[in-house]
Amino acid sequence: MMPENKPRENMDAVIPFSLPVTRRQFLKRMGVLGGGIIVYFTVGDPSAWARMKRRENVPTDFNAFLRIGADGRVSCLSGKIEMGQGAMTALPQMLAEEMDVSYDAVDIIMGDTDLCAWDSATVGSRSIREFGPLLREAAVEARGVLKELAADYLMVPMARLQTKDGVVFDKTRPISRVTYGQLTKGKIIERYLKEVPPLKPASECTVMGKPFLRRDSYEKVTGKAHFTGDIRLPGMVYARILRPPAHGAKLLKVDTSAAEKMSGVQVVRDNDLIAVLHELPDEAEAALDKIEAQYSQPDTGVDDKNIFEHLMRKVPDPEIASEGGNLQTGQSLAGTIIEETYLNSYVAHATIEPHTATARFEGSKVTVWVSTQAPFRDQQMISEKLNIPIKNVRVITPYVGAGFGGKSTNQQAVEVVRLARLSGRPVQLAYSRAEEFFYDRLRPAAIVKIKSGLNSAGKIVLWDYHVYYAGSRGAEQFYDIPHHLEATHGGTGGSAAKSHPFGVGAWRAPGNNTNTYARELNIDLMAARAGIDPLEFRLRNLKDSRMIGVLNAAAKKFGWKSAKAPSGRGFGIACGIDAGTYVALMAEVEVDKGSGKVKVNRVVCAQDMGFVVNPQGAQLQMEGCITMGLGYCLTEEIHFKNGKMDDLNFDTYEIPRFSWLPKIETVLVENNDLAPQGGGEPAIVCMGGVIATAIHDATGAKLFQLPMTPERVKAAIQKI
Repeated sequence: MMPENKPRENMDAVIPFSLPVTRRQFLKRMGVLGGGIIVYFTVGDPSAWARMKRRENVPTDFNAFLRIGADGRVSCLSGKIEMGQGAMTALPQMLAEEMDVSYDAVDIIMGDTDLCAWDSATVGSRSIREFGPLLREAAVEARGVLKELAADYLMVPMARLQTKDGVVFDKTRPISRVTYGQLTKGKIIERYLKEVPPLKPASECTVMGKPFLRRDSYEKVTGKAHFTGDIRLPGMVYARILRPPAHGAKLLKVDTSAAEKMSGVQVVRDNDLIAVLHELPDEAEAALDKIEAQYSQPDTGVDDKNIFEHLMRKVPDPEIASEGGNLQTGQSLAGTIIEETYLNSYVAHATIEPHTATARFEGSKVTVWVSTQAPFRDQQMISEKLNIPIKNVRVITPYVGAGFGGKSTNQQAVEVVRLARLSGRPVQLAYSRAEEFFYDRLRPAAIVKIKSGLNSAGKIVLWDYHVYYAGSRGAEQFYDIPHHLEATHGGTGGSAAKSHPFGVGAWRAPGNNTNTYARELNIDLMAARAGIDPLEFRLRNLKDSRMIGVLNAAAKKFGWKSAKAPSGRGFGIACGIDAGTYVALMAEVEVDKGSGKVKVNRVVCAQDMGFVVNPQGAQLQMEGCITMGLGYCLTEEIHFKNGKMDDLNFDTYEIPRFSWLPKIETVLVENNDLAPQGGGEPAIVCMGGVIATAIHDATGAKLFQLPMTPERVKAAIQKI
């Protein structure tokens, strides 16, 4: 297997797929890859593959997802990438389970457009819940074909054959056996299955459902892991690009003469692209500093203080996320009406690894190593923007140092290919931290307006919900409310994106953080007005058994004691749904009323995510979500004025520190009858709500804007 995180040689010997992939193309390509067993599948409407194919134009020959070598090792070929979420561990578990091979006998190659089948992107916690079933179906079919081949080889009826650890054997005479490798002999074998066996039920699984240490752990802990910035190629130069001081600034005048005089420096200018190249990165940086440039200064009048008024001046038309009953009827039934507005500021992705790309031309073909969540999307973008045939563009994704949605768009990939073509040399481009903030597609500033009503029995009878600019994810109603409307006014794309002073996009569980924060704080305020314990109030207004289950599981672990809020204890509660997973969080905080500083002491998280493929990996994701969520709750926001960003590094943009971390406890609610659901994002969606409700319980203060900085907490306390 070629390691997915290192440069591959002989790249021109690999035949890429076009869309759709024909059987002839597939056989030719797999022959170049070195043979193995190729399994052809029957495709019926009920299969996950058929559903995905209809939705996303997946290649017609999905046999590209696995390969069996002459040595008996199985390669999983996935268009998904590894950015710390653990897919490179869980996907081999799924393949090993259905093929009846050892987990250690499965290799994985990820995010290589020449070696892997097309994939839309690694987003939305979809690797396990959507790609996983396709992989399992492929593995089941492969196992079936191997048994048919073994029946011929061993000259025994199929009914007597069993598979285990990569071996097919006669269960009445176990000495009569043949390995998967012996059956393939390194050759391509074409065969269909007339009937596709079902996937294994959870009760029969021996690899799925068991905890496995992440495959990338050792390399990342020891520093041996290769990221895009670790690529080294003969003759490679480092690039630095001239950037504007503000969004909307226009270049008026530039003088590159001083940089051109520096030894070993190559200055490249191509219309809007002005860059310096050098064999040493610090020399390239020094050359960039020598360029003198003058820009026009935009005067938009928009800053982080008036952004919400600006956004509300031109509100996009609403779309209905969910609805039921009649709002006028609900209002007439309500004895108590609560009407509030909730805000969240712009938030950066702030990944450890900045956007990076390395490009090398060999003749008319270019290979690009990119820090990306979407290698195939980048391949298409490079092809279209630079007029290179897509078959001549190969994108390879090494390890990605986090993405959170921010590496779904990759301007650096196009820039580095332009520079490599113009200079005639391999080029590496790594964004500085300032560029990373400046060109980040931020989590959008957003507004939520809620008008809700209670009756005398403590039941919610009215819910009129409008979210602006965050999108619909997490806006749909799951509480038992007879008269409700959930409307979204614009998301991160389309015409709504033009209302923002800079780029916006997906940020871990896009939209759901905003929607869950607003909903759960509003629910808490309703419980307080009704004089009912916040947990009891939620349970009273729920019928969904999965949500009731995670709330009760969290309460048991937390040791929740009933009390009307604000109780002074600093206990918070929030629940939500993301990626098919139900989640509930409870937290305990301390608030310094003099300074407004919040300390989170403890967080309990309970998740119902169906059948859990790797419980250890799931727990790590829950802990990571809670850790990251502290930032958008308490400190993270972008300050700006007239297109100029004031936060370009971690000296002013504060992300969570290890010293902040509370005691984190996790509970995985067993639900093995449900297929695996998403686990990369659910826990983070409740962090805003659980901390806001905990602050309210501790002080009575109502925090209507994220992040809940000490200044905002102190101001809210003073309003009580």
